[in-house]
Amino acid sequence: MRTGLGAAICLLALLPASAAPPLWRLVWSDEFNGPPGSPPDASKWVYDLGGGGWGNQELEVYTDSRGNSLQDGRGNLVIQALERSPGQFTSARLKTQGKFSTEYGRIEARIKIPHGQGIWPAFWMLGANVATAGWPAGGEIDIMENIGREPAIVHSTVHGPGYSGAHGIGRPFSLTSARFADDYHVYAVEWAPQRIDFLVDGTRYHTVTPASIPPGSKWVYDQPFFLILNVAVGGAWPGNPDATSMFPQRMLVDYVRVYRRQPIRYRRE
Repeated sequence: MRTGLGAAICLLALLPASAAPPLWRLVWSDEFNGPPGSPPDASKWVYDLGGGGWGNQELEVYTDSRGNSLQDGRGNLVIQALERSPGQFTSARLKTQGKFSTEYGRIEARIKIPHGQGIWPAFWMLGANVATAGWPAGGEIDIMENIGREPAIVHSTVHGPGYSGAHGIGRPFSLTSARFADDYHVYAVEWAPQRIDFLVDGTRYHTVTPASIPPGSKWVYDQPFFLILNVAVGGAWPGNPDATSMFPQRMLVDYVRVYRRQPIRYRRE
C-alpha cells in the first residue's frame, strides 16, 4: 500500500497523457492496522445502532459488538453480518459523522465485498447537515453499492431533493468475468465543484453534474459530507435472504483514504 506522494504519483499515471492534473494530497485515512480483534479507531469512527428497517425495509439490527465489526490484525476492517437465530440478523454501520467530513477531493476505499441473496454492502456519504436538513435535502453520494443477486455489478448513485430513492441519478458498473466478492477492488469518487466522477479500479464510468439532475432541483454537493461503511441484510431493493444465503457474510476493508487536490508548482531554472 502507498500513501502520500507515492499514491499521488500512481494516480497520475492512470490519467490521460493530455491532462495536466494537480497532485493529490492525502488528508485523512484509516489503514486498519490495529491488532486482531480490536475495535475500529474511535477517534475516526462512530456507529449507527438499532434496527427498524432504516427506511428500506432492512432486516438487520446494527450493533457495536466485536462480532459485527473488528480489525483482523492483517490490515483489514471486518464488517460481519450474522444470523443470530432464524430470520434475526445483526451487522455494523460505521460512519465518520462528527469526526471527519470533506468537501471535494478523491474519496476511495479498497474493499472485498460479501455476496449472496439479500446481502447489501455499501460505501457511501451523507451531507454533514443531515441532522438539521434531513434526507434527501442534505444529499447522499453512494460510491459503491452491491445487491447479492447481482454478483458482478456495483452501483453508484446520488440522491438529493427531487431525485431520491428510485429516482436517484445512478449507473451500474459490471465486471466482464468473476464476481466482485472474489477479490479486492478500489471504489472511488473524484468530487469537484459542479462535478462528481465515480471510478472502479481507476476506470471512470459515471459522471454527475448539475445538468444531470432534474430541472428545478437543487445541487447539494457543495458542502461537507461524512463517510459510511455498512453491510445491510434484506430490504426492498436487494430482497431478503433465502435458502441459498449463507452466514456469516464479511466485508473486508483494506483502507479508506481521502485526498485533496493541490496545484503543481513549476520551478523556474
